[in-house]
Amino acid sequence: MMDPSAVFDIVIDLLVRYSFQVIAAMAILVGGVIVARIAGGFVERSLTKTTLERHLQTLLVRAAKIVILLFTTILALDKFGVQVTALVAGISVAGVAGGFALQGVLGNVAAGLSIMFSHLFRIGDYIEIGSVRGQVEAINLTSILLRTLEDARVIVPNRRIVGEIVYNYSGERRVPMTVEVGYQEDMDRALQTMQEVLAANPRVLKVPSPEIGIAALGDSGVRFALRPWCRAEDFWRVQYEVYRAILDRFRERAIGIPYPIREIRMVSPEP
Repeated sequence: MMDPSAVFDIVIDLLVRYSFQVIAAMAILVGGVIVARIAGGFVERSLTKTTLERHLQTLLVRAAKIVILLFTTILALDKFGVQVTALVAGISVAGVAGGFALQGVLGNVAAGLSIMFSHLFRIGDYIEIGSVRGQVEAINLTSILLRTLEDARVIVPNRRIVGEIVYNYSGERRVPMTVEVGYQEDMDRALQTMQEVLAANPRVLKVPSPEIGIAALGDSGVRFALRPWCRAEDFWRVQYEVYRAILDRFRERAIGIPYPIREIRMVSPEP
C-alpha cells in the first residue's frame, strides 16, 4: 500500500508542475469566450446597418463566434502540452469519416448556404415547391419552414429545393377568375356590374388596374375573364369576396347566370 505522504508529494509535484499551465489554459478559454461575445456584438451591430436579411446576419455572427472559440480552444490545448498538429490531423480524418456518414445533413447545409446567399426567396414570401406551397416562416441551414393555407407547418429539406422549380408569389399577384352570363342578358350592364364589384373591393389593387373582357362563347353563356391584382397574401380572399359580391349584385339586378341545358328526345322505334 502506497504511503499517504508519498501520494501527497506526488499531488504537490503535479500541482507545482502543471498549475501554471492549467491557469493559463483556463485564462485563454475565459478570454476567448469574452472576445467571442464582444466580436459577435460588433459584427451584429455592423450587419444591422447593411441590407442583409436577418437569418444571414445571425449566421455570420455565429460563424465569427465559432472561429474565435475554436482558435482559443486550440491555444488552450497547446498550453496543456497537447500536440496540436497531431490533433488537427486526427480531426481532419474524423471529419472525412463524418462527412461520409452525414452526407444528407451536409448536403442540406450546402443547399441552405446557397439559398441564403442567392436570395431565392425571403421570410414572408409565398412560394410553391413541387406539390407544396405556403408562406416562408423560417430559413435555416438544413431546412425551411412553410405555413400552408390550412395553417399547417411544413418542413422542407434544403437539398430538395436546390435544382427544383420554385414559384415565388411574393409582392403582387394576378387573380384569374371566370364568370358566365346568359346570352339573353345585357353584356354592357353585366360588364359594368363586375367592374363596380372590383372597384369596391379594398383588397383589389388600383394599380395595375384589373382587366375584364369576354374570353369565350360557351355552350350556355358568355364567359367573362376577370384579372384583378392583389397582394400575394390576399389571393384567396379576393376570390372568395369578389365571387360572392358578383353573385349578390347579379341577383339584385336580375342578371342571369346560365346553367347547362340538355334537350332529351325520346324516339319510339317504328313498328
